[in-house]
Amino acid sequence: VQLQASGGGLVQAGDSLRLSCSASIPTFSTSTMGWFRQVPGKERDPVATIPWHGRYTYVADSVKGRFTISRDNAKNTVYLQMGSLKPDDAAVYYCAAARSPYYFSTPPAETDFGSWGQGTQVTVSS
Repeated sequence: VQLQASGGGLVQAGDSLRLSCSASIPTFSTSTMGWFRQVPGKERDPVATIPWHGRYTYVADSVKGRFTISRDNAKNTVYLQMGSLKPDDAAVYYCAAARSPYYFSTPPAETDFGSWGQGTQVTVSS
């Protein structure tokens, strides 16, 4: 299982950025996928999740209305479109595959996800 996140970089506050996660998971089309983020010294926090069918996505309150998660099962790729970025959004962003195929209606835990990518750094200057 391999998850490859990309698309991070240095942007200014108010800018947009799209992260991509390419997954070499045989069951990708039936897997719930998610994005987490982590800043040094803090826990890894959930940002958004999306079930295999793309409906009933979960988005953290801190990014609701600014971030959107989507997926393309034909390309085995999940995306995180980030808009109106703030300095507080700066973090290492990780994509992950959930252990079960169900959607999340409440913030998931790290332990709900069994496979993780290497992370991509997002830096937001004020």
